[in-house]
Amino acid sequence: MSNWLINHGLSALVIVVWLGINIFLFVYYYMLYEYNPEYYYTRKIIGSALAWARAPAACLNFNCLLILLPVCRNLLTFLRGSCSCCRCSARKQLDKNITFHKLVAYMIALHTVIHIVAHLLNFEWFNNSRQSREQTLDAVLSRIGDNTSGWLNPIRSDETTPSYVAFTSVAGLTGVIITLALILMITSSTDTIRRSYFEVFWFTHHLFVIFFAGLVIHGIGRIVRHQTDASMEVHEYMKCQNRSADWGNIDECPVPSFEGGAPMTWQWVLGPMILYVCERLIRLYRSQQRVVITKAVVHPSKVLELQMQKKGFKMEVGQYIFINCPSISQLEWHPFTLTSAPEEDYFSVHIRSAGDWTDGMFEAFGENKAEAVKQMQPRIAVDGPFGTASEDVFHYEVSVLVGAGIGVTPFASVLKSIWYKYENSDAGPLTKKIYFFWICRETQAFEWFADVLRSLENHMEQLGKHNFLSYKLYLTGWDSTQATHIKVHFDKETDVVTGLKQKTHYGRPNWDKEFQIIAQAHPKTTIGVFLCGPQPLAKALEQCSGKYSEVNPLGVHFHFNKENF
Repeated sequence: MSNWLINHGLSALVIVVWLGINIFLFVYYYMLYEYNPEYYYTRKIIGSALAWARAPAACLNFNCLLILLPVCRNLLTFLRGSCSCCRCSARKQLDKNITFHKLVAYMIALHTVIHIVAHLLNFEWFNNSRQSREQTLDAVLSRIGDNTSGWLNPIRSDETTPSYVAFTSVAGLTGVIITLALILMITSSTDTIRRSYFEVFWFTHHLFVIFFAGLVIHGIGRIVRHQTDASMEVHEYMKCQNRSADWGNIDECPVPSFEGGAPMTWQWVLGPMILYVCERLIRLYRSQQRVVITKAVVHPSKVLELQMQKKGFKMEVGQYIFINCPSISQLEWHPFTLTSAPEEDYFSVHIRSAGDWTDGMFEAFGENKAEAVKQMQPRIAVDGPFGTASEDVFHYEVSVLVGAGIGVTPFASVLKSIWYKYENSDAGPLTKKIYFFWICRETQAFEWFADVLRSLENHMEQLGKHNFLSYKLYLTGWDSTQATHIKVHFDKETDVVTGLKQKTHYGRPNWDKEFQIIAQAHPKTTIGVFLCGPQPLAKALEQCSGKYSEVNPLGVHFHFNKENF
């Protein structure tokens, strides 16, 4: 678990604080229900299982408060803007929102298991006490309140079974529904399901509405009960617990009366629920705004470029949007990184065909490129833009950009923006050096982005800044025919694959060597490393960033950042 957290970039401080609050709540509520005199008679029936049920319930309330916050994208984007004057390490935590969301979900699952097991034992012991015909204390307590509301044992009939109560009481029924919704949401959130069956993940995750509805009403049955304050004043449990046969017949030991605690969950989750509803209303409003598709281009390797315009749309480099096409699916929204620069009068995305939805986009827009048929194109809705780690590229004097396949898209925006910044300003951005690495399996994948690199390459040379951009393109897949063609034309001034002056490399980068070269070239510099690519590559870059960062605060330091949607 510790390696998973480190690889996903959550700081030790965030983890310690979050775990610390969970531990505190668990211990505090365990001690409260284990030693509070008001629950003395409850413990006489079900023992410590009461505390084992209530302690994880408190942690569930806390984590359910947190679970919605990391997916409030407008809130996170606002906070990123508000924290622009803060250190990058502080803003970086906002980019780990999905990691934190998953972590909180795992904690909810853990406490749910403990809570369920404890309550299953509770109901079994409640039932045994109710069925008992002896005059033991737990049996007497279970028969209290048969004709009043002051009962302690929620099983009110001798013929009732724990299973019947679980499926007929408010607490039992909502508990079953909540648990089923949680199981479906977690199991459909695995990487395999998300990548291969995104629709399954998308639809099952919306069970969170049922989850929170059940959560709010779960406690209204008030089955966890304690002795009332008025009863405790006239019925001292320490004196009366061994005289249960005389309860009600002697003045010093009247029959005790019990009541359920007020539901507390709504107080924990109401704020985040309101915040999330506002989030969705904002998204709904923006999604209804008209989007004009000004251009659709089909690139090699089944990549579709859409150039769009929308009133009031403002973006920063590296941000992403969600796109919905009602003619393909009314409910599905998919995230795509913006490939245009903020300085351009349109915004664009590049969509790689990788499933039913993206194939539908190709069918809808791939053939309707001519100006005369624009009106035939289906309507699309756009929500965003939302902030990502790539927004911080210009906060570093030296930046390392690493893209894998279509993961190059956020850096298309960055490199275009650099071109415009130098075109429109003598000063240019804070960034003085950029190292760019792009790793692809197919030669065709380089074609759509090569024009951007070629334009930037020529422009930097005209400005006398030919050392500003160092880039390396890596081809990881080729056949014998391509290899022969490359060998024959190897001596040409420009690369045979891309047409660029920088020759294409074959195979995978040696990251240790690359980081050593960069560290030696920029001593005493804080360097930003930005990745949009798969997790194994993220792990390698994360390790190198730590390995080649110096302990000396004045030495070279690599700050690793990864795109998360």
